[in-house]
Amino acid sequence: MSDYSNLASTESQGPELPGVSLTIRAIDTPSLGDRSYLVHDCEVAFVVDPQRDIDRILEMLRADGVRLTHVFETHIHNDYVTGGLALAQATGATYLINADDKVSFDRTPIHEGEIVEIGDRMRVRAIHTPGHTFTHLSYALTAADEPIAVFTGGSLLYGATGRPDLLGPDHTDALARHQHASAHKLARTLPDQTEIYPTHGFGSFCSATQSEATESTIGQERGANPVLTQDEEDYVRELLDGLGAWPAYYAHIAPANSAGPSAPDLSLPGKADAAELRRRIEAGEWVVDLRNRTAFAAGHAPGTLNFGLDGAFSTYVGWLIAWGTPVTLLGQTAEDVAQAQRELVRIGIDRPAAQATGGPENWSLDAPVSFPTATFGDLEQVRHHRKVVVLDVRRAEEHDSARIQGAVNIPIHELPQRIAEVPPGEVWVHCAGGYRASIAASFLDAAGRRPVAVDDQFENAAKAGLDLVGPQA
Repeated sequence: MSDYSNLASTESQGPELPGVSLTIRAIDTPSLGDRSYLVHDCEVAFVVDPQRDIDRILEMLRADGVRLTHVFETHIHNDYVTGGLALAQATGATYLINADDKVSFDRTPIHEGEIVEIGDRMRVRAIHTPGHTFTHLSYALTAADEPIAVFTGGSLLYGATGRPDLLGPDHTDALARHQHASAHKLARTLPDQTEIYPTHGFGSFCSATQSEATESTIGQERGANPVLTQDEEDYVRELLDGLGAWPAYYAHIAPANSAGPSAPDLSLPGKADAAELRRRIEAGEWVVDLRNRTAFAAGHAPGTLNFGLDGAFSTYVGWLIAWGTPVTLLGQTAEDVAQAQRELVRIGIDRPAAQATGGPENWSLDAPVSFPTATFGDLEQVRHHRKVVVLDVRRAEEHDSARIQGAVNIPIHELPQRIAEVPPGEVWVHCAGGYRASIAASFLDAAGRRPVAVDDQFENAAKAGLDLVGPQA
């Protein structure tokens, strides 16, 4: 069964040009904060930075009745496994990667300034834009000799740039300076009306900062993006000061992309009954409940972990798991399991160990267990009556900027290894909105602790009367 629940795309029609009609379709992957792009002139098409699950793009090609001739990678990605090689093999398209990228499969190398003609109407020029990586390329599109768009990958984003620290601290300062120069290169060589189509910047941890914008042009960025309004020293200083942690699974992605990932197997794994689920939990495997945090708190199989499909599911599974740990998926429906499986293959977790559907009464040999949920108002009230532990699982930079007086900070991505550091007693766990708090509460619950999951927006903490400290309190 094909699941296109993450097919979400936006479409823009290119400018009116004599004899040319261009369509640019952005294929969103919200759980990772990335976009891929399909561009065509109603006859031939190219794709930029495709995700691993290429069936989404193949369906678009069929629906639009166009032939794919080229696949471009802006860089060797760190946050998702590419579908570029598999897509090129499935369609016969030419697969283009920077000639300086070291990969172990056949591809067509492309160099700075090289122009690729696509059909009779479109021309794509490679522009070397180092900063996110040393070999990063952007791709400028023209049609009928008119500049249309630039696909900027992890270079110039909406109101931001890609982060420069993913190759390690020895390269971070140099890459930050490259990023500044690359953005100015794009602004200097492309007209203001050129539309910008970045891969990162929609929640991806590959972005240095986040913006709410969903579209932009070179001209708009010229007047608003810090990389184009600040001098190099100010930009580099502020950029490096603002960088926080990035997901641990990134360390596995670039090597996988350099090796040439195959198309994923999205067929459902075998079903597990309650006895098998118990055995897997006792063996230290992960059994992941995909339901939302409200349903999980109300009742779940003992020892299961809650990573709801309604949040950044794959990001946090990949960040917290010890790489290689078997994962079993529990969903209310087979469609839920299929969606989770699709998201996991995007980060290189290819085959779940097993799956089960239904509810906690189907997944446990014992009665389901539960834990309370609460608001920051409830926390303010309970602290007057009894001593509780307040556990803040936001990232360190979030905690440092504004925090509840006396709260213990263990970032969510460190919690599985630091459960023993949580002080004894009743634990009220919070994050910024509730999703991470539920993950943390499920780990605490599985470890035999007494959690209360605060399902509330952190901005309500001060409104509830809780004492906050920090520069943004």
